Amino acid sequence: MGNQTVPTEFILLGFYNIQRLRFLLSLVISIIYIFILLGNSLIVFLSVVEPRLQTPMYFFLGNLSLLDVCQTTTTVPQILVHLLSGRSSISYERCVAQLYFFLFFVGAECVLLASMAYDRYMAICNPLHYTRLMNRTFCLLLASVSWLSGALNAAVHTSLTIRLPFCEANGINYFYCDIPPLLALSCGDISFNVTMILVSSIFMGWSPSLCIGLSYGCIVWRILKIHSPEGRSKAFSTCASHLTAVLLYYGSSIFTYIRPLSSYSLDNDRLISLLYSIVTPMLNPLIYTLRNKDVKRAMKKALVRKMFF
Repeated sequence: MGNQTVPTEFILLGFYNIQRLRFLLSLVISIIYIFILLGNSLIVFLSVVEPRLQTPMYFFLGNLSLLDVCQTTTTVPQILVHLLSGRSSISYERCVAQLYFFLFFVGAECVLLASMAYDRYMAICNPLHYTRLMNRTFCLLLASVSWLSGALNAAVHTSLTIRLPFCEANGINYFYCDIPPLLALSCGDISFNVTMILVSSIFMGWSPSLCIGLSYGCIVWRILKIHSPEGRSKAFSTCASHLTAVLLYYGSSIFTYIRPLSSYSLDNDRLISLLYSIVTPMLNPLIYTLRNKDVKRAMKKALVRKMFF
């Protein structure tokens, strides 16, 4: 098995085969990151200061945008440093910290998306009692459960990962520190880690996705009963943005975590990680604002206020 030691650093080899394009990639990723920061920060700002947007829907949307900013900040700056400097090493301590916070924000977003689906279910299927049931206290509880679930999930997997023995090899064929590449690098028994990933997938992956599926099943059933074509179109438009974000996020994250480790290929699947870690956070502001009249109205109001005051 070789010498089992705690490595002082890891070498991230995700961009190793495309060194000639590293400056172009750094430019593209920088533009995407700036868009993520500006778009999601604007949504957080508007959801806080604009009275019209202080509703459960925009409260959860603000939390989602904040999670997207935190998640991308965990990985993208380090990726840019590696691309621009040509050095791809990361210390063991920084790798562990990155692993924890990345899992924290990914897990919290999974649960939060289920809360957003429940909010849409209540708004469409139980509109008469929506304001009373989805009150501020209950919304804060749902958001807190999302953040705490992510923190607990990250603590469990990070503590299990750092207990693994690592041998002489320290090259990770990935863009950042994540569970699958670290398990692939370990020379110890990872069976318990794999079991805990499957257990975690039930609570953080399949259970929220089941709640989302049931919520939208009820929503579609209710919408089909609406006789007015305009009413059906408005109801579908209300939920389409959230469902699009859910499919993008869950599709890529489930592909990465919720499947047998033996079928995982670092060479083929590392690009999938960029979908839910960079691309989806970039698309979320577009998905939620392009077809949302309230957000666009609030943005225009904020711009007018900025120009004249």
